[in-house]
Amino acid sequence: MDVKIQNPTPLSCILITLPCHAICNLSQFPLTPPPKVSTPQPPSTTLNTTRHHHPFIHHHQPTNMAKLFVSLSFLLLLHGCLAREHFRPSFQQQNECQFQRINALEPIERVQSEAGFTEFFDSNEQQFQCSGVEVIRHQIQPRGLLLPSYTNTPILFFVEQGSGVQGVMLPGCPETYEASTEQFEGRKGGSAFTDRHQKVHHFRQGDLVAIPTGAAHWLYNNGQEELVIIALLDSQNYANQLDPNHRRFFLAGNSEGQQQRQPRSWGRRQQGQSQQRGSNNIFQGFEVQTIAEAFNVDQQTAMLLRGDEDHRGHIVMVESGLQVIQPRGEQEFRGRPRDNGVEETICSMKLQTNIEDPSKADVYNPQAGRSTSINSFKFPILQFLQLSAERGVLHSNGMVSPHWIMNAHNIIYVTEGAMRMQIVNDQGEEVFNDQIQQGQLVVVPQNFAVVKQAQGQECKWISFRTSDNAIMNTLAGETSAMRALPVDVIANAYQMSREDAQKLKYSRQEAVLFPSSGSSSYRRSSRGIGGRMTEAEA
Repeated sequence: MDVKIQNPTPLSCILITLPCHAICNLSQFPLTPPPKVSTPQPPSTTLNTTRHHHPFIHHHQPTNMAKLFVSLSFLLLLHGCLAREHFRPSFQQQNECQFQRINALEPIERVQSEAGFTEFFDSNEQQFQCSGVEVIRHQIQPRGLLLPSYTNTPILFFVEQGSGVQGVMLPGCPETYEASTEQFEGRKGGSAFTDRHQKVHHFRQGDLVAIPTGAAHWLYNNGQEELVIIALLDSQNYANQLDPNHRRFFLAGNSEGQQQRQPRSWGRRQQGQSQQRGSNNIFQGFEVQTIAEAFNVDQQTAMLLRGDEDHRGHIVMVESGLQVIQPRGEQEFRGRPRDNGVEETICSMKLQTNIEDPSKADVYNPQAGRSTSINSFKFPILQFLQLSAERGVLHSNGMVSPHWIMNAHNIIYVTEGAMRMQIVNDQGEEVFNDQIQQGQLVVVPQNFAVVKQAQGQECKWISFRTSDNAIMNTLAGETSAMRALPVDVIANAYQMSREDAQKLKYSRQEAVLFPSSGSSSYRRSSRGIGGRMTEAEA
């Protein structure tokens, strides 16, 4: 039986610098000591024999013991290595990835709130069932606050538009952001007030932000334009032991009555039961007296935590603007924050990185476009999320070499413009040959071959991948599989002369991104590969 294994690293392994697979290979060191070589025993009395044996023992026994010690050490490291291996939950049904046709997807549900809305792509769509992920899109008005919540899946989101701040509450981390009394003076009955909280993170357009499974978080739009976020939730991640759907647990708010239809992940329909209440916060499940006693507050405050009379939804408007402690310019925090040792590892971990900056591009062709990949080597927290991403930009009629992702599903969301894509399965059958436009999404299953080309204008997209180090293998270009083949293999495989095979092998000097070659760029190739004529040709 083939078992698919992921390699997420627990937080306790951060300090290990030797790669786990190297340790696992070293663990093959033999545990049994080598056979002893027979040595002639000196004939003598018992006293003389003892004297002759002592040098042998002192010379050989430490060597064997040292080897045994090293072997046991590797065995312990191997145990730690295996502890890193996590099985991806097998929520998939058989043949979920046997596609006859793939379609470009758009959101089908919307949850409206006071200061914005959240849109949901259909998680029951076969593409999502195959890849084991879900996708949502937040649109938050200026001064809009996405209320604190946590999910049973890791989240990787891309900031499509706008800017803001977020807080991620990590357990055990100290409150390193603290304010002096004069900063909050007069805010509560005229008396001085001091606040202290965990670090807040600023993000802007083009940022990629990671949120670990179960970490409570909030978002606030502090800009002048609407904040648009496209978020991927990995439902089949090893950290999700609940069920194959993402569930959001709110710490505040009450969405009941805001909309007639709840998304499946917020208002779940149990088998044989009617639709449950929507995205009410978790305090509504506790008794008022229990809350009051747990927080040591009066019952009126406990009822506010429950939010029974709060119908603003999950995104609320902060009329006077959100005031949080954050450094500005040369301002420094006064005093030394109380720490507990964790802040030097987990608490200081980077949670966002920018993927939009052209200077960070991994592949660049001035005539074709650019591509920037973010994996766990560049963004270490992705090693725990087991996700990665790519930001792609194609100029007019630019093309991405036909390729496949060796070890991950590829979820492609277009943020600007449009491009034509073709996807081919393992049977050599075309399962997608269409245009994908801004706001649409397509899932390319692992190892399915795909080609992309911009249509008349610049196209931008963000790709989420279900591996922290997704590997792309191209079919054409300087670093392609075709270039790696011997000429004779190509000639015999495709029944062509060695001269034609040589031309085919070296026909492209570019690596991944190909500039437009004029009228022959895509129209002719689309008819040759897909077997059907485009509207432009007709």
